[in-house]
Amino acid sequence: MNNFKEAGFQPQILKALDDLGFSTPTPIQAEAFPILLSSSQDILAFAQTGTGKTAAFGLPAVQLTDVEDKFVQTLILCPTRELCLQITSDLQSYSKYIKGLEVLAVYGGSSMDTQIRALKKGAQIVVGTPGRVKDLINRNKLVIDRISRVILDEADEMLSMGFQEDLDEILVSTPEEKQTLLFSATMSKRVEEITNKYLHNPAKLTVAKVNTAAKNVSHVYYMVHARDKYEVLKRIADLAPTIYGIVFCRTRKQTKEIASKLMGDGYNADALHGDMSQAQRDEVMARFRSRQLQILVATDVAARGLDVDDLTHVINFELPDDDEVYIHRSGRTGRAGKSGISIAIIHTRESRKLKDIEHKGNIRFEQQMVPTGKEICTQQLYALIDKIEKVEVDERLIEPFLPHIYEKLSWLDREQLIKHFVSAEFNRFLAYYKNARDINIGGKSDNKKEVKGSPRERRSRGPLERLFINVGNKDNLTPHRLIGFINEALDSGDANIGKIEIYKKFSFFEIDPEVVEKLVKNGSKMAFEGVEISIEPSKDKPTGAFLPKKKKSKRRNDERPARKKGGGRRDRRK
Repeated sequence: MNNFKEAGFQPQILKALDDLGFSTPTPIQAEAFPILLSSSQDILAFAQTGTGKTAAFGLPAVQLTDVEDKFVQTLILCPTRELCLQITSDLQSYSKYIKGLEVLAVYGGSSMDTQIRALKKGAQIVVGTPGRVKDLINRNKLVIDRISRVILDEADEMLSMGFQEDLDEILVSTPEEKQTLLFSATMSKRVEEITNKYLHNPAKLTVAKVNTAAKNVSHVYYMVHARDKYEVLKRIADLAPTIYGIVFCRTRKQTKEIASKLMGDGYNADALHGDMSQAQRDEVMARFRSRQLQILVATDVAARGLDVDDLTHVINFELPDDDEVYIHRSGRTGRAGKSGISIAIIHTRESRKLKDIEHKGNIRFEQQMVPTGKEICTQQLYALIDKIEKVEVDERLIEPFLPHIYEKLSWLDREQLIKHFVSAEFNRFLAYYKNARDINIGGKSDNKKEVKGSPRERRSRGPLERLFINVGNKDNLTPHRLIGFINEALDSGDANIGKIEIYKKFSFFEIDPEVVEKLVKNGSKMAFEGVEISIEPSKDKPTGAFLPKKKKSKRRNDERPARKKGGGRRDRRK
């Protein structure tokens, strides 16, 4: 398929695509169009963000809409407000020359009354987040018993965000005879389950290998102590004066803290997270898209729907729990034939995690040394000189000021003038990095003698202390996340962590005795997945409210010796 006309789209759509500059279908579009335009077969499609998947399902949905009927014919579900608005905007662009076709976005955080009024006027295509769609269905304001197709976009993310029950409730309200399309970047067990439950003999479309990272993205990692991660982030930004990238954090709290530090240190940065109002999110995203912001610090969920093609960097301040999420993050750079870089800032105990990601994504990480002060100053200086060399001079505007400037600087010769000018712009970097230490693990400091032995070898080899923490499997705790929590509470990655035991409602772990007091004090002020944390030295059993009720073992009851009537139990209670 060489062009959109060959697919059979109507002239109004072709005109809209021409306005948008679309000429040749992407691979996912070329695979999807023939099926969607000529049959009602379900589709299971694997495609990363930036592959053109919105047009892959959106253009056929527009083409097949009966504009004479005002009932809802296509329902599109997606995980976030940002993605909902992005899809709606794209579909409105595709259909702008089709009179009578209405596309409506419904999502939380906005007036439900306004959305209800819009539904009453009629909309053939509704794009929404699961929570708001379910509410409107339950209020009998969104009627979906006549829809022809349901599209689940970013299905993996919707399921990981806890929308399973909402999706089930929505999908059982749809007619049995309909077309179901599921688009996902990854194939998780949850995606498999929903596929088996709601899709019937689907056509499987895959743009590239599932869970394979983009080929034109280089993967780099820096290994440092947890306390030095922010310093690494600053050095990455300073080494690349024209950086335009996203810094991914695991939590909203961390996102806010890192963005606040960057802004306080004079970097052109801001945050994007779930605690912001819709107006605030829209304002930040607009600034980032227009490149008024160079660095966006975000959680994975908040960044969904942010479609930017020319990112230079993706920086993983924290590695995600799911290996596939890293691949999805890295795919946000290196688009449209351009090269990009995905950076992971890790500590020693995350080396195995990198190996898992390499295996899953068929990629290879290259370890690099954190840039030194000299390297950063050199890069910044040359960038400044390039900027001066290429600046456009408007003679008319500066002419009135030149006589005074010439007089003021007449005592400086050419060489002195250059030195003064460069120093005025550059002294901040020179001063900051003058005595910059080497923060690579195992590296040799410029200002300190090398200490022999690894951090683990230098730590006490004495016995570890066993602690109890009141979260477990049901709170999505994993060994990797527990280690990250401990490092955050200690503001350090140096503590020696031993055996970890994770149960359903609580866990045990071993750690250096010298950090126990600090960990108990700081950790008990924190929360994990909404649970207020309690850490205490381990006994045979956790104490107080944290002790789960045990069910009686059937086997033990069977094995217990028979008691004589009137004995045993009564005697034990005395």
